[in-house]
Amino acid sequence: TQDAVMLKFVILVLFAAGAYGCGRPTFAPVVTRVVGGEDARPHSWPWQISLQYTRNNNWYHTCGGTLIASNWVLTAAHCISSSNTYRVVLGKYNLKESEPGSAAIRAAKIVVHENWNSYYIWNDIALVKLQTPVTISDTIMPACLPDAGVILPNRAPCYVTGWGRLWTNGPLADALQQALLPVVDHATCTQPDWWGSTVKTTMVCAGGDGQLSSCNGDSGGPLNCQGSDGSWEVHGIVSFGSSLGCNYPKKPSVFTRVSAYISWINNVSPGK
Repeated sequence: TQDAVMLKFVILVLFAAGAYGCGRPTFAPVVTRVVGGEDARPHSWPWQISLQYTRNNNWYHTCGGTLIASNWVLTAAHCISSSNTYRVVLGKYNLKESEPGSAAIRAAKIVVHENWNSYYIWNDIALVKLQTPVTISDTIMPACLPDAGVILPNRAPCYVTGWGRLWTNGPLADALQQALLPVVDHATCTQPDWWGSTVKTTMVCAGGDGQLSSCNGDSGGPLNCQGSDGSWEVHGIVSFGSSLGCNYPKKPSVFTRVSAYISWINNVSPGK
């Protein structure tokens, strides 16, 4: 019957959506212990997005971000200007090339944290709702969110990804970059000769060994850390670094700690 055919179709759709889940790329990242940044394996971080704004009928990359549901993207509050019109580009590896399977979707709504403080860089988090949900595929899928309140141990191996500058004051990358940035625990990162009281418990530090790696992470992009079940979680949002240069010694990159904002994320994007 027609109803039976329709039911089979619905089951197939649900099965296809469930086959991807979150944080499990079809093309697994090549996670090496390379010092500094390197080109990522194409589409191995399929939740990485390019946040772009328009000027004179052209679109320009401004920040990174993380797909966390078919219609929601996580980025940094400092990436958002109320005077700009934004779109989200998904499924990309090289920003300069036309790539099959990629998508560009306008932002329908942007929610900046109500307590965002640009002077102290507190609550540097924002959510972008897409005008239409994106189709989850081999090249576009969400990252998992960590459990609320999770604190990563010192030296936990995480990876920052983005199209940021290849070195201090250097050119922006065309191909997506990745860099190993081990977590620096709060006790270390808040020492006076590190970041001191600038870093709050709602932040997470990573890197700071003096290698030129944190430039590879664009503002708003993810700090990717692998969970015990093998899936990748977004534990940080690239927030700020040292004005002295990329990953200056004892000045690691500082990220908004996503696990401190799980209830806020769920309140803004119910039923993601």
